[in-house]
Amino acid sequence: MEDKPISKQEILKELDNLQSMDLKYSDGRILGSMCTEAHPFAKEIYFKFLDSNLGDPGLFKGTKKTEDMVIEDIGRLLSADKVFGNMVTGGTEANIMAIRAARNYARKYKGIKNGEIIIPESAHFSFKKAADMMDLKIIEAELNEDYKINVESIKYNISDNTIAIVAIAGTTELGLIDPIEEISQISLENNIFFHVDAAFGGFSIPFLKNCGYDFPEFDFSLPGVCSITVDPHKMGLAPIPAGCILFRKKEYLDVMAIDSPYLTIKSQSTIVGTRLGAASAATYGIMKYLGKEGYTKLAKELMYNTYFFKSGLEKIGYIVIAEPELNIVAFNHPKIETHELADILKSYGWRVSVASCPLSIRVVLMNHIKKKHLNELLTDLKEIF
Repeated sequence: MEDKPISKQEILKELDNLQSMDLKYSDGRILGSMCTEAHPFAKEIYFKFLDSNLGDPGLFKGTKKTEDMVIEDIGRLLSADKVFGNMVTGGTEANIMAIRAARNYARKYKGIKNGEIIIPESAHFSFKKAADMMDLKIIEAELNEDYKINVESIKYNISDNTIAIVAIAGTTELGLIDPIEEISQISLENNIFFHVDAAFGGFSIPFLKNCGYDFPEFDFSLPGVCSITVDPHKMGLAPIPAGCILFRKKEYLDVMAIDSPYLTIKSQSTIVGTRLGAASAATYGIMKYLGKEGYTKLAKELMYNTYFFKSGLEKIGYIVIAEPELNIVAFNHPKIETHELADILKSYGWRVSVASCPLSIRVVLMNHIKKKHLNELLTDLKEIF
């Protein structure tokens, strides 16, 4: 901090220089991100609610109402007439809340002190954070040849200490959907908390179903599903940070509740105390503005680009790892090592990510990647080949 104030012009000039170091979604060169540029209308709403605090909702009753309506609307989208939950910073915080609820529930009602969680090898790293924070043991279930969780491996690994089973609806690396219907039944039979991480797929699968895509059930229509993570700041076009955690029953929130006597509410279940209400209001607004029709159109376009890119890769001779279920394509060169190929693409100005399960180049076909960008990318990949 300077001793004396600096003019707005100087500060803005410095910030412009710093921001120029950032990549821009609009350039179409960010290929490995599950986030995208927020819708302009959502940004407008976000700014209006910058001073709101959902952590003290009695002072911001209107903003709290937007959170309640978002949770309610997304709950209905995920086949539930009534759900309980919160807007949070994103999938990581939502997943941590889900595991905390499972841990506390198992501790209170089952007396489990040394909890274990069964997750697929393809699970997001947030579950390792959750396990580390709560001193839980992670049991990784094996994947099948199709890179989805092996149901028999789940059954084999269930023990008296199992507090939760996790499955993914839109895996981070490949965008695949685990056999959630089967796992729901296993969870019911064994009375185990079942969490579905649909941070990526939760805001696209329902809309893709609207336009004829065939997907298995993955949501609260399955009686074994206890909680679901969804991220509106991905395909929902809401500004970061906008994640959601939804629970089937209020008691899952109650077992996490901590007294907060000096606030306008007397208990709090979220991990974060002070919570910006801007993302909640912006999510509510953009959901109203686009509606099911707008989101269905967007999801359909992203899948069109996904299949276009996959087909283009195969025509050149690249190896596509898995048939896309959502808007992610992972591939390899038949001769060039994966990390080397990523470096070559970086030299061409493309920023891809490298998946680890299996090792491959991963491209997420988000809203900022247009067909013209894919044609340019395919041209460069053909030259590299």
